Amino acid sequence: MYFYRRLRDLRLDHDFTQQYVAMFLHTPQSQYALYEAGHRELPMHHFVSLARLYNVSLDYLAGLSDTPRTLDGTPYKISRT
Repeated sequence: MYFYRRLRDLRLDHDFTQQYVAMFLHTPQSQYALYEAGHRELPMHHFVSLARLYNVSLDYLAGLSDTPRTLDGTPYKISRT
């Protein structure tokens, strides 16, 4: 799975809007939409911020692992199907 799909899935899992996440990242919503669509590369500092926002490991957020873990290493429960 590409990381940008994971960005969208995590955002929807938390019932956040793109506008909310963009404000959290201090970036315009239009720029965040490009990250989520895979049209722009997400800067590393945004990866770290999003990992904290969603409480998931960076390897999961980046698509390097398909096993979701929280930042403290416990299993992450995804509520969306």
